[in-house]
Amino acid sequence: MSAPADILASDDIRDGTLRINETFYSIQGESTFAGCPCFFVRLTGCPLRCHYCDTEYAFREGAPRSIRAILQEIEASGATLIELTGGEPLAQKRAFDLITLLCERGLTVLIETSGAIDISPTHPAAIRILDIKTPGSGEVARNLWSNLEHLRPHDEVKFVLTDRVDYEWARSVIRERGLAARCKAVHLSPAFPQKKGLEILGCAGLDPRALAEWILEDRLPVRQQTQLHKLIWEPNTRGV
Repeated sequence: MSAPADILASDDIRDGTLRINETFYSIQGESTFAGCPCFFVRLTGCPLRCHYCDTEYAFREGAPRSIRAILQEIEASGATLIELTGGEPLAQKRAFDLITLLCERGLTVLIETSGAIDISPTHPAAIRILDIKTPGSGEVARNLWSNLEHLRPHDEVKFVLTDRVDYEWARSVIRERGLAARCKAVHLSPAFPQKKGLEILGCAGLDPRALAEWILEDRLPVRQQTQLHKLIWEPNTRGV
């Protein structure tokens, strides 16, 4: 007697592979889940090249792993909060299969995505953290604005800001597109210093105090966030 088609299809999905840069169990550093233990799956590859990127090593470094093996590692960790990040995790089509399998297991699944790729195919239970690219990122033209129409009440939006110009641009987007009413939270994150001598490219970072004062002055309905993991560990530490 042959196995049911749905079981065969499920096995085929689990045997599919994703190119993985690294996996690790750490403290979530961003979003409304900041401070929570979380298992991270960092996928290889990204079509964007943001000036302030802190994970350039994920552009090409990595190796194929089966979805089955990834699921087993997550299960062994005992984690209930999972994040897919990158790079750009949604650049690999098989990532949508992994997201579905994780959601069907009842896990809380976060997806850190640039917003340059259609988010609509993701499982309804997944929490998309949409990183809208500002002018200072160098990739503002890559924003797929139709993604805003697919935001769900439990999704979140993030802007990484390099300077006052970025802040004013983000403020306009938040107000004109009614972002605070479209999702659970809108985060403003000051760019962390990355590369000395490249201030003109927005890599010098943004003073968190300045950002806080702008938010308060404008009564903006947002959350200011820091990258908590960079305060706990040395900022360039991998696997945290």
